[in-house]
Amino acid sequence: MKIAYQGVAGAYSHIAAMTVYPNEEYVSCDTFEKAMKMVAEGEVDLAMIPVENSNAGRVSDVHFLLPQTGLHIIGEFFLPVHHQLLVLPGTKLSEIKTASSHPQALAQCAEFLKKHNINPVARIDTALSCQDVLKFQDKSIAAIASVLAGEIYGLEVAAANIENAQNNTTRFLIMAKEPKVPEDDGSTFITSFIFKSKNIPAALYKALGGFATNGINITKLESYLLEGKFVSAQFYAEIESHPDRKAFQNAFDELKFFSESIHVLGTYRANQYRYL
Repeated sequence: MKIAYQGVAGAYSHIAAMTVYPNEEYVSCDTFEKAMKMVAEGEVDLAMIPVENSNAGRVSDVHFLLPQTGLHIIGEFFLPVHHQLLVLPGTKLSEIKTASSHPQALAQCAEFLKKHNINPVARIDTALSCQDVLKFQDKSIAAIASVLAGEIYGLEVAAANIENAQNNTTRFLIMAKEPKVPEDDGSTFITSFIFKSKNIPAALYKALGGFATNGINITKLESYLLEGKFVSAQFYAEIESHPDRKAFQNAFDELKFFSESIHVLGTYRANQYRYL
């Protein structure tokens, strides 16, 4: 099986793919869009896509891409993330002036960087930042990435586990070309969908009211402006329910009545990590 991820070897998406699907083939991509496109075109089987972090919030652009690719969410995975300050061998912490990494990782390590007067430098990927350190051979330059990335690129750990919070965790969605809805066995399921409410007073309130009256928990609701207009919003939502349940069907009937469009992205088993 081939699994696409954004970044280079040693990136956290690479680690997530290896953890969920060990001993498979992992395909590096420059962007999230490229990883999803490879799935859509049948070049790979799945894509491992990060969507949010417990400390730094949602990963920008991903939710905009989800409905555009035509892919389906078939699972979720939570990866505890521990960032390392990686340097050329023999480099002391006091020598480091800049640290490069993905903006999410920089945000997750902001307190450490500020404390040690290290300037953050944004790069497209955490592991790719390790290549910068090797390229410039400058001891004042560090990278923030995983232990695996340090091992791959032969860098030393100048400071370990420098993230702001000990429970720093990134959530990933597993994307496939075809839907794969598990049978309802009574356990907890997550259904992800995108909808656009009608542009009338109380439309959003009424669209979501069916979930409350049918006892369905909404675990996530985020809005996005469409086409640069400030009067039209699209919403990304996640609920704890399965399409085969009567409560789900009743709630969606009400949602449809007050929405202009609905795009269900997938139903998948809730990862137990979310309830720890």
